Amino acid sequence: MIQASIVPVTPFEQNCSIVWCDRTKKAAVVDPGGDLDRILAAAKKLGVTIEKILITHGHIDHAGGTAKLARELGVPVEGPQREDRFWIDGMPQQSKMFGFPDVESFEPDRWLEDGDTVTVGEETLRVIHTPGHTPGHVVFVHADARLAIVGDVLFAGSIGRTDFPRGDHQTLIRSIRNKLFPLGDDIVFIPGHGPTSTFGDERRRNPYVGDQA
Repeated sequence: MIQASIVPVTPFEQNCSIVWCDRTKKAAVVDPGGDLDRILAAAKKLGVTIEKILITHGHIDHAGGTAKLARELGVPVEGPQREDRFWIDGMPQQSKMFGFPDVESFEPDRWLEDGDTVTVGEETLRVIHTPGHTPGHVVFVHADARLAIVGDVLFAGSIGRTDFPRGDHQTLIRSIRNKLFPLGDDIVFIPGHGPTSTFGDERRRNPYVGDQA
């Protein structure tokens, strides 16, 4: 089965996740925005071996440490969807804007598309393209574990911002309602910031995207 541990990183308290296969102890780091020493220390404590990096979208608090971590570990980068290339190419400009030191752009080894799968050890996660916050945002879902890693699409009680370049509010709402909620009320999700929740709780209570919205 797949396991997950949250490692908050950067001044934005972004939820970097380490996910791993409990049979092989092979792991992926999802959204290494920064604080790589903290991420590597967490992986060591968990007793797992990082074999790849997964990226939900190209914002600096999620992807800022990707180039350095991939180089240090010699591992591939998978994701996001290619419409986020402009965010990744603009990583040095993002670093100046938000005060992150010397962040590099990178080229993913594999761009992801809706319906793709990614593997972690012997486990498989489904890729869902969820534009709206950014045009190339993706979500990773493990159906058997009832777990989703949703980046900045959905939060406990809120949704992602859409005032960034190529963000779109209605597209984001459609991504959540048409692609995420149908996966099941019982799915626990790890958002990009803040506490975990379930799709069911958000469908019932979220003022932006819930049934009553």
